Amino acid sequence: MGKLFRAIFFLIILTTIGLIGYAYLGPIFGADFSAPQREVRETVPLDAN
Repeated sequence: MGKLFRAIFFLIILTTIGLIGYAYLGPIFGADFSAPQREVRETVPLDAN
C-alpha cells in the first residue's frame, strides 16, 4: 500500500512540474495562451422615468 501512495505522489509531482514547465516554455514552442479579444456591444434599456 505504501508503494501505491509513493507512486501516486511521484506522479502528482511530475505532473505539477510538467504543467509549470509547459506554462513557461509553451510560448517558445508556439502555444498561445492569450484569450481571444473581440468587442462586445449590447444596448441597455434605462428606466429613467
